[in-house]
Amino acid sequence: MQYRRQSHTHQRGYSIKGRTVRLLLSELDADGFTEKIPGRGRGLTEKGHSELRLGHVSGRLEQVREHIAMLTGQVTYNPFENTGELVTSAIDIPASKVEAALNRVCALDDLPVGPVTVAVEEAPSETHDDLVRLFFPSSITIDGILLSRGISTQLQVAGIVEYHPDPDSVPGRFTHEGTVSSEHGGAILRYTDAISGEGSTVDVADLLIEAGRPSISPLLEGDAPSLLVVDNREFPVVRYEEAFDIAAASRAQLGGVINLRKPRETGPFPCGQPGWDFASMTYGAIGELAISLLVEKHYGESWATLHGLKERSAFQSVATALPSEQC
Repeated sequence: MQYRRQSHTHQRGYSIKGRTVRLLLSELDADGFTEKIPGRGRGLTEKGHSELRLGHVSGRLEQVREHIAMLTGQVTYNPFENTGELVTSAIDIPASKVEAALNRVCALDDLPVGPVTVAVEEAPSETHDDLVRLFFPSSITIDGILLSRGISTQLQVAGIVEYHPDPDSVPGRFTHEGTVSSEHGGAILRYTDAISGEGSTVDVADLLIEAGRPSISPLLEGDAPSLLVVDNREFPVVRYEEAFDIAAASRAQLGGVINLRKPRETGPFPCGQPGWDFASMTYGAIGELAISLLVEKHYGESWATLHGLKERSAFQSVATALPSEQC
């Protein structure tokens, strides 16, 4: 076995002496990554196994890609019928803070980004006995809806945008065939950050929220603009009208803010105008918006913007989820 290992390393241009290997192993022992096992050599400690998992970048990258593909491929939600499974974002909240958290999110319901829908469940017992899990619609839902109708999307970036609730105050920023589309949730003014998810081993939206980049409180306090987490995708421009109708219906049912642009139109585009064959769609969903708000106000510290799938029937208006049934 030792000869075979030496042969393999030599074939790849490496010459590693036994003394070097012993020195490296003793350093791993000292760092707590490995330990001697009598009669069997060495093995990884729990710290070593943890480091190996953290360092398995290529595997985690593939897991993120597969997770997104799995979620979008299984979406059955129909915005015109308001039924079917959609992708969720989720956050765990201490039970003592749930009512206050729902009240905070409920304040979004009266704004153009509404309606706000939520599913409330007890968190799994392995997390904590005193936690409640809140689910909201995730932005990736729109990719699954379009995919189910044969419209393929390509996620480009996740980012932070300046948002204003009143599109009428921003002339020319949000038009379709000459009409201001206030029903699309407000106005996305410009990108302030844009990060490509290509090569990322974690969801970029989670990173932006953890870094404290969104700023939702100004929106609730009437001090526009606010900073929202969004993602951007491109899709074939030949399917623009159909995608526009689907996006409008989805936003009307699931909330958030959405912006569609053809290549020849004025942005906002995160990284320059798309190619002539593609249109651009930026979507800031209630899931990412609500979690940003709750994390900003320290209601929860454990969340996932790409959690899983859930039936639309499991959701209710955030107002009716409150014990008092009003915001």
